[in-house]
Amino acid sequence: MLSEEFEYKELLYQLTLRDIRLRYKQTVMGFGWAIFMPLLNTAVFSVIFTRVAPLDTGVPYPLWSYCGLAAWNCFASGVRFATNSVSGNMQLVTKVYFPREVLPVSAVLVSSVDFLVSGSVLAALMAWYGVKPGAAILWLPLVFVVHIMFTTAVSLVLSMANVFYRDVKYLVEVLLTTWMFATSVVYPIDQVGGRLGAVLALNPMTPLVEAYRSTLLFNRPPSPGGFLYVSAASVLILLVSWVLFHRAEFKFAENV
Repeated sequence: MLSEEFEYKELLYQLTLRDIRLRYKQTVMGFGWAIFMPLLNTAVFSVIFTRVAPLDTGVPYPLWSYCGLAAWNCFASGVRFATNSVSGNMQLVTKVYFPREVLPVSAVLVSSVDFLVSGSVLAALMAWYGVKPGAAILWLPLVFVVHIMFTTAVSLVLSMANVFYRDVKYLVEVLLTTWMFATSVVYPIDQVGGRLGAVLALNPMTPLVEAYRSTLLFNRPPSPGGFLYVSAASVLILLVSWVLFHRAEFKFAENV
């Protein structure tokens, strides 16, 4: 399985390039959409959580929320596009052999490019509010790798399921909306408390989002317990989902 990925790395590159071009083809804003949505959501939630129900976030709320929204949008966008990646490339799947996992992985990589673009606005906001990154930023590449691993793991499962059950692409929208509010994106999960807080803390996306904030906004390493948990979960889920996907891909052609 691993050797196939290296063998078809050029195909992965070309598909990623194609998807980037298709996503922004004939759009006025182009990559600006990767910046616009997190900014719009930040503006809306900033009104709510600075005027209606103020929160203690340690740094200005717009900066805190934009950091979480940018990380979340990378995950959500990757999962959303990856879910339809196999069923949406019927001609390739039915006529040519290649490792099918290239398709959802390509969708995740496109979303990671959007994430890097939205990072430019985060840098501008940090400069505006006088928040300077420190030595903890050295953790950022590792956080990003774990982020992409977890996104890929979820994407493989959902793209495989969508081939056999077309309802999945509709359920994904509901799942992502619910999942966002169960993640420390627009409010701190640690302020929930009680049983609900304990359940929400099991969400792997929360320590990932908090890891970005720790390294970028608070100049401290990610929480050891939370980051170790999400790293281990990402590796395990990725391995299991990859094996399941690989075993099921031989049935894709007759179901797409």
